[in-house]
Amino acid sequence: MKRVLLAEDDIDFGNILQQYLSLYEFKVTWAKDGEEAMEVFHKNEFDICVFDVMMPKLDGFSLAEKVIELNPEMPFVFLTARSQKEDKIKGLKLGADDYIIKPFEAEELILRLQNIIKRTQKKGLAHFSENDFAIGKYQFNKEKLELTYKETVQRLTEKEAQLVQFLVQHKNQLLKRDKILQAVWGTDDFFTGRSMDVFISRLRKYFKEDSSIKIESVRGVGLEFKLDSTKK
Repeated sequence: MKRVLLAEDDIDFGNILQQYLSLYEFKVTWAKDGEEAMEVFHKNEFDICVFDVMMPKLDGFSLAEKVIELNPEMPFVFLTARSQKEDKIKGLKLGADDYIIKPFEAEELILRLQNIIKRTQKKGLAHFSENDFAIGKYQFNKEKLELTYKETVQRLTEKEAQLVQFLVQHKNQLLKRDKILQAVWGTDDFFTGRSMDVFISRLRKYFKEDSSIKIESVRGVGLEFKLDSTKK
């Protein structure tokens, strides 16, 4: 199921959208205002976000800016009852994948979300099919299992390389421990979990030369591979 963060302050409209999206096998988390949506985004993983533009506490545009800071590659769509050209341009300049004016057919939204997610996944797969790509100030070659910083080359084990790739692919997202364990090790038992802790400690040392990269543990939940693209 694709995970959607829906931020919509209109209770009736939000309820209809949540039900309709659920019928098409989207897992919907519905926030009633921008601040609540930001709190939810910090604690969960999503495949796409749907933001109403006019919301109390934090409007859709401001919410999108904060989301982009945390995850520049997160796809998002704006919903609005206003058809002003300036609003649409502002939304698209922020990087919105679509801008939908109310009223609209729910089926139209479903199709647009499905197409955006497909595009995003293809783009991600293309990026991670490359053998060599940048992670902050580092260069990672997954075929050679090498992590390079300036003239220093760190040779990784195959499992370390898999873990790096998975964390980078889900950067700036809070990942549950069991999801990481299942994706990289294929099991989430106690002993494998202890092994992962050792691997994470190694990765922290490998990335210590770049202050824009942090691997933070959230007690009782999981990990977040933070990559601040604004730092040089």
